[in-house]
Parts: sequence; C-alpha cells; structure tokens
Amino acid sequence: MGVSRLDVFYRRLLLTKLFIGGWGKPEDLKRIFAFRKIIGDREKCKSLVPKDYPVHIYKTEEHTDCQIHNGFFISPLEHLVPGILPPEAVKARFQFIVPKRWQKNRPVCIHLAGTGDHFFWRRRTLMARPMIKEAGMASLLLENPYYGYRKPKDQLRSSLKNVSDLFVMGGALILESTVLLHWLEREGYWPLGMTGISMGGYMASLAVTNWPKPIPLIPCLSWSTASSVFTMGVLSKAVNWTELEKQYAINSVYEEEIIKLLEYCGMGPELVKNVDTLEHLLGLSEDDRASVGQNSILKAGGETQDGQGLLTGKGPEEGRAGHKVHQFLSSVNSCGTSLDTLTRSPGAHNTLLGKMMDSGNCCRPSLHRESISFMKGVMDECTHMANFSVPVDTSLIIVVQAKEDAYIPRTGVLSLQEIWPGCEVRYLNGGHISAYLFKQNIFRQAIYDAFNRFHLKYPNLQ
Repeated sequence: MGVSRLDVFYRRLLLTKLFIGGWGKPEDLKRIFAFRKIIGDREKCKSLVPKDYPVHIYKTEEHTDCQIHNGFFISPLEHLVPGILPPEAVKARFQFIVPKRWQKNRPVCIHLAGTGDHFFWRRRTLMARPMIKEAGMASLLLENPYYGYRKPKDQLRSSLKNVSDLFVMGGALILESTVLLHWLEREGYWPLGMTGISMGGYMASLAVTNWPKPIPLIPCLSWSTASSVFTMGVLSKAVNWTELEKQYAINSVYEEEIIKLLEYCGMGPELVKNVDTLEHLLGLSEDDRASVGQNSILKAGGETQDGQGLLTGKGPEEGRAGHKVHQFLSSVNSCGTSLDTLTRSPGAHNTLLGKMMDSGNCCRPSLHRESISFMKGVMDECTHMANFSVPVDTSLIIVVQAKEDAYIPRTGVLSLQEIWPGCEVRYLNGGHISAYLFKQNIFRQAIYDAFNRFHLKYPNLQ
C-alpha cells in the first residue's frame, strides 16, 4: 500500500521545525526513563494517584443541549517527578460537556488532543457536540501539556522544543487521565472510555494501559510506537536533525550513559560481534572482559529499585571496562575509522590512539545514522506499547487506521494486534489528513460500538 499524496503535500506546507532545542537535558531523560519503568507496570502504579485526588470546577456554561463545565487540577507528575513539567503545564485544564438529557446510563468518553489541537474548540465541535446529539454521550476534553493554556512561553506553536517534551507529555497524560477517571467514578458517571485522534489516540492508549479495570478504548489514526513517526514518516522531515546530531556528537553522555538505560535502542549486533577484538585492543583483564560482555547488551544496567534513584536526577555508575569501550568507540566514530579497519590492520589501533588526541575536529560520517538510531531507541523506550501493561480487556479496543497514512508508518514495527491480542483494527481508505478531515463520523461510530460492547459484556460492572 502506498502513502497518501495529500499527507505529503500537507506536511510540505508546514515550515516549522520540531525539537529545535535538541534532545532535552540528559538529567531529565534519565529521570523520565526511570519513571517509565514504574508507570509501564500497572501493578506498581496502583497507589500513585489517590482515588480522591482533588479536582475543581470553576465555571459552568449553559447551552440548549448541554452544560459545559470548566475545571482544573494539579498534574500528579509535578508531585512524582518534581520540576520535570514546565511551570505553565503544571495546572491541568479540562472541559466537561454533559448532555441535558441522557439516553441510557451516564456514559462519558475522555478525548485527548491530537497534534496542533490547542484549547478545546476542535474536539468540542467535531466530536463532543455531535456525540451528544447522536448518542446522548458526555465528553471530557483534557488539554495536553505544552498546548493551549499549558504551552511554554518559548515554544513556537505546536512544535515541541525538545524530544524529552513528548515523553513528559505522555507521562503527565497517563496520570492526569487516571485522576479524571477516578473523579468521574466518584461523581457517578458510567461507563467510562477513552479516545483520541493521531497523537491523542496514542496518548489515550498509554493512559488505558495504566487503568486497572476494563474500559473501552478507541485510538484513531495512531499505532504501536512513535519511533516510526519521527524516523520514517513525513514528520521525520520536520525534525531538526542538525541540532540533534550536533548535541549527540558533542555530549558523550547520550551514547555513554543514556543509551544504557534503553530497553531497546535500535542498534544492530555489530558491537557485540566485535567485543573480543575490542577487549584485546584495550588490554582488558578477564574480569573486565566479562564486564564488557554484560555492558554491551542493549538492556540497561544499574537500575535502582523501581528506578527511584533516577527520579532525583542521579544516574547509574558506569563500569570501568564499559566506559573504556564506549570511549574507544566514540573515538573510532569521531575519526571516521571503522571496526573492520582495526581488526584487519595490526598497527591500526596505534595510529588511532594518535588520532584520538586530535579527534575534536574530525567528522563522523555515520553521525546522522547514529542520531536516527538513538531517536528510535529513546522513542521506543518511552512510547512503544510493548513497554507498558496490556489493557485489562483488549476486546473493548477498536483501533481506526488509514490505509495510506504517511504520518504513522506501520511497516517494520509490531502491530497492535500482536501487542494486544483480541483488539479490533478497522481500516479506512485514504491517508491521515483526509481521514481527519472527513471521517470523524466513523471515529464516533467506533466509540459507540466499543461502549455497546462494554454494556453487553459488563452490564453490572459499576
């Protein structure tokens, strides 16, 4: 299946760059990755958000068919990982749109915002108000961190400044959705479900992985990971690779420390294949060799209990042998010298040692490839659904996808059916943009179908 020409053309109209600030502070990435290991396990998260977490309604608007309640609460992420959110994003804002007459029960669907969906107008107009008319269903619209009232002053429109901002957004929305689900339960609304379009569908999926009960989930125009979006999709052309490559080359912490925290970093087996040769070149002892073998595995080492040490900004200590190998590889790349050259030439490593002293001005032909690999690694670490708990009942999940979506590539990544056996995937003709503009009615129908499934399967679960 090809990709939509409209998707490609629309992306070319947008001139702003993503991640102009770079990867984000290494200390923040370490804390985020540690927190991901906690929030990715539903059992560990049961007590993170109290059921009576305070939520405030400060204004109510009367309309002919509904009431619109405006509310807010403090994001739990500010308490759990202090200072990781920008000050503007600490207060979570939402609109709760309630029909004046219910058709059956008091169902509520939480809608998370897609890319560029600031404030509430778009979701209210295209989804919430029609859902009141068609199904008598209430909608709660949560504003994403970094959007609308929660947008940092130095951020240009919807373009997140740092790669880490996307991970902070995801962690915040998981916790904030839990707050709202608890609040809606306390207020007597039932059944509850979650949806979103594009990035909103992806964030809704993350949130549901953390909820300990069966719940309808309808992710539209999203898939199993964000890594393909920013490395293969049309949005990859909007990424500021120049800044990312520069930071990756200058600051060795990314390849010496951050990469060790990734459960999957997108790198091939070449490093492991050449470990014995590298051990010999570096003159490592037998103990050091064992350490190199362990440190060369892509799984992260040095994790503390539940990752708590990293939440306060303290990183894992690097072993002496592992540090020497990483330092050596950095120098090899900096000087443009391949591992094959080293293994073929007995004296090559002596020449290299001389080059290492003057490697600051050397170019790295592989730098773009390394940066893309690192991007895939950090994206998969924090956004791959396989790194989170499976929702309690996957039969309540209806995924709506566009066959020719150029924004959300599905090639080469695990499908949601593989990660969530039992979920349903519905495919639309066309691409991402055409589906968003003209298929909102199909998204709404999928929501009604998922809620009806819930009614049939759990008529007394309240």
